[in-house]
Amino acid sequence: MNPGKLFVFTGPSGTGKGTILSQVLACEPQLRLSVSATTRQPREGEVNGVHYWFMSQAEFENKIEHDAFLEHACYVGNYYGTPEQPVNDQLAEGYDVILEIEVQGAMQIHKKRPDAIMVFVAPPSMEELSNRLHGRGTESSEKVAARLAQAETELSHQSQFDYVIVNDDLGEAIADLRAILRAERCRVVR
Repeated sequence: MNPGKLFVFTGPSGTGKGTILSQVLACEPQLRLSVSATTRQPREGEVNGVHYWFMSQAEFENKIEHDAFLEHACYVGNYYGTPEQPVNDQLAEGYDVILEIEVQGAMQIHKKRPDAIMVFVAPPSMEELSNRLHGRGTESSEKVAARLAQAETELSHQSQFDYVIVNDDLGEAIADLRAILRAERCRVVR
């Protein structure tokens, strides 16, 4: 059995990463979504090991000291990260594993795991991204402005990725990700 391939899937908030990925996961039985770890408290309905691996701060920091994460960051007072061992286990079983993470974490993984296939999702334009973020109606104008400023910074990293999917049409973006998965599975040498 050949080991699976590691995919990193990232892009600015509002580009449709989660929507694309949920559709692709539903029709790609060989693909597994990595479960992140966090020190934040579980929200109602969240299940440990399904939505996140919930850890104490001391446990998380111990894992950082033992280099047990592919990537990690502290965001709004809580740690978030990708435990390496479950990813390696699934890869060894022949599954492809995809991580949906922030650009900062993607860049950490790019350094630690040069074999990772890096996929960036971009909006068709900053204007369209602004419309999407405002259209959610879930955040204040100030938070949307902060997300747009962050998006500009994140978009500057596109050239460091193996693939860029412009999510102008959801169906095409889904087809693009599936084509990337298929092409990488057919690749002889990486």
